[in-house]
Amino acid sequence: MSLSFTLSPISRRRLSVFRHNRRAWVSLWIFMALFCVSLAAELIANDKPIVMRYDGQWYVPLLVDYPETEFGGFLPTGTDYHDPFIIEQVEENGWALWPPIPFSYQTLDMQMRRPSPAPPDARHWLGTDDQGRDVLARVIYGFRLSVFFALVLTGGSLVLGVVIGGVQGYFGGKTDLVGQRLIEIWSGLPVLFLLIILASLVQPNLWWLLGIMLLFSWLGLVDVVRAEFLRARNLEYVRAAKALGLPSHLIMWRHVLPNAMVATLTFIPFLFTGAITTLTALDFLGFGLPPGSPSLGELVAQGKNNLQAPWLGITAFVSLSVMLSLLVFIGEGLRDAFDPRHIQASSSVATRTPTHAN
Repeated sequence: MSLSFTLSPISRRRLSVFRHNRRAWVSLWIFMALFCVSLAAELIANDKPIVMRYDGQWYVPLLVDYPETEFGGFLPTGTDYHDPFIIEQVEENGWALWPPIPFSYQTLDMQMRRPSPAPPDARHWLGTDDQGRDVLARVIYGFRLSVFFALVLTGGSLVLGVVIGGVQGYFGGKTDLVGQRLIEIWSGLPVLFLLIILASLVQPNLWWLLGIMLLFSWLGLVDVVRAEFLRARNLEYVRAAKALGLPSHLIMWRHVLPNAMVATLTFIPFLFTGAITTLTALDFLGFGLPPGSPSLGELVAQGKNNLQAPWLGITAFVSLSVMLSLLVFIGEGLRDAFDPRHIQASSSVATRTPTHAN
């Protein structure tokens, strides 16, 4: 069964409007392609071979951490596959299939002939940073980490914003009044300063930053959801459901929330971009992810601290600008797709288009 038969008529019109926005449609495919590439980061950029054949046996270093003694070494520690001795042993007794970029985001290239940061060459396509790490590998891993962070934060913000805004808008009265006053106080706090203070009190990590930012990221969504629930609670079908004795939580879930989600979904890409820019700003200031993490904000800081290495700043700028531009274009397409005026225009054009019988 094709997609057109599984969607409702209004959903098909929205999809048609989004697809006719060529910039948004192309941006969606480009972003999905980049994200899929970043999901396979370990197969693209890694300091371990994907698979090896040594002394007639198969090895998968990508999945298993083999000791050095397996390949003729003397220490029972993890194997450094960039060690010239290990490379010579593997070449003499078998072969190894390496990823296109033989460096991970935290690999220090000990075989460099130029001081770090080194400019781009055949070994490091985008050069290295001031610690000798491959910039392209850090961009790939950093892109995946930023998107994952933004996805989780946007999902959590969506849940909190819809629940709090829906309760305020549906019940109104004192519930709405008290909720608005508390939100005004909470939104008046200097968010960035609080994030810096809290991040400086504990050792930051990905989940800790998510928890801190989730305390504030839902505020921008509450007003949109609250307004939609305030409008919908007085509609006739909602009053009829109340008169039939349907519980409030079922009315909110079945009848009011679907209408409120129309305005909410158009807000999601901008929450997404806000999460990425906030994480980048914190990493740039040194209050974000732990040192060594594949961070685009840390790459921006390196570009600022190493003006003699312009490839660092240029790479950080291009990476962030492409990512955020694609998300903004997708958001504009969603906004147009859920705009009733665009849907009506699409419907009127489809109505005026003559059909021809076969």
